[in-house]
Amino acid sequence: MSLWPDPNRRDFLKFLAASPLLAAAGMRAEDIIGSPGDALNVFDFEPAARKNLPPAHFGYIATGVDDDATVRANRDGFSRYQVRPRRLIDTSKIDTSVTLLGAKWKTPIALAPVGSQKAFHPEGEVAVARAARVKGHLQMLSTVTTSSVEDVNAARGEPVWYQLYAASDWNVSKAMVKRAEAAGCPTLVFTVDQISGSNRETLKRFQRQDTRDCTVCHDRTSIQTNNRRRPMFDGLDLTGMVLQPPITWDDVKRLKDTTRMKLVIKGILTREDAALSIKHGADAVVCSNHGGRADETGRSSIECLPEVVAGVAGRVPVLVDSGFRRGTDIFKALALGATAVAVGRPYLWGLASFGQDGVEAVLSILTRELHLAMRYAGTPAIANITRGHVIERTQ
Repeated sequence: MSLWPDPNRRDFLKFLAASPLLAAAGMRAEDIIGSPGDALNVFDFEPAARKNLPPAHFGYIATGVDDDATVRANRDGFSRYQVRPRRLIDTSKIDTSVTLLGAKWKTPIALAPVGSQKAFHPEGEVAVARAARVKGHLQMLSTVTTSSVEDVNAARGEPVWYQLYAASDWNVSKAMVKRAEAAGCPTLVFTVDQISGSNRETLKRFQRQDTRDCTVCHDRTSIQTNNRRRPMFDGLDLTGMVLQPPITWDDVKRLKDTTRMKLVIKGILTREDAALSIKHGADAVVCSNHGGRADETGRSSIECLPEVVAGVAGRVPVLVDSGFRRGTDIFKALALGATAVAVGRPYLWGLASFGQDGVEAVLSILTRELHLAMRYAGTPAIANITRGHVIERTQ
């Protein structure tokens, strides 16, 4: 079977052209890294993950929507910003610690919420939690996790942030929020950029290669069956429920009235919505286009970040995700006003390749690259990184 779905599909190949996977099509098996320590950068984990995973599972990681233009834009967007380094500053000691919603973290690099992680490794979210514990990173847990919030918190050694996709039945949403709160989660991350159903063509192309009977785990005719491997739905009546229905600011108020957890709104891309988030009581916002998996805007998160920061106007922290692969990417976001940066696909590549060890290696590489970026920019601490350290290209 060919590695790629159809060599004549130009849009698909255009998407892969920006990825080491295209080179992997001609790779020998021995050219794919055999251990986490062999990786030079986080991209090296992508071909290893592709090798280990069934086609449909890898397609779930790789896909954007429509022509994957926003996935590509998320990487291209970083080229719009150049670093302005300062010299003759003592950077022999680098402090990457940040304070976020009252907690201090060793690094501004967080693990974004991603669902169904046991599709990539048998230990799934628990392996990721152990890696986050070893490396000291903030972890966010998806609504559609394949490990319970209680098990993940135990593996992490402290409660994680819980991400919520709204359900059409408020009682289902409320039950999950209360469960996360009872488990000690300090923060609720409310995702607002995903409406039920999206045109994930790349995923569909990979699914065509997969000869397994996927209905064993995925039964689209029954929401109860489809979510039986997602423990946050255990014991809930899902009859007629739709996950990720259209939502409004009224849903934000309802959540604020329901929980004592801090509320973070994820999926904000404009100045106006950033300001409205503050007006409706958000404790932080995440500038995110869902990794190019929601709507096909063709605009990167890093390009949206300055106006989101302007809309917040320093009143609450701003996090950002989508497309981050390098320490310099993270540095640029911090310079543009982000307090923290969340990564998704890179740690999934690590998980699929080598489990917990792979996740740890990805986090180590990103942290090492951020250290180097800070040294060369003359910024010994995160607080020293300012807007003056980046400049936008004029052409």
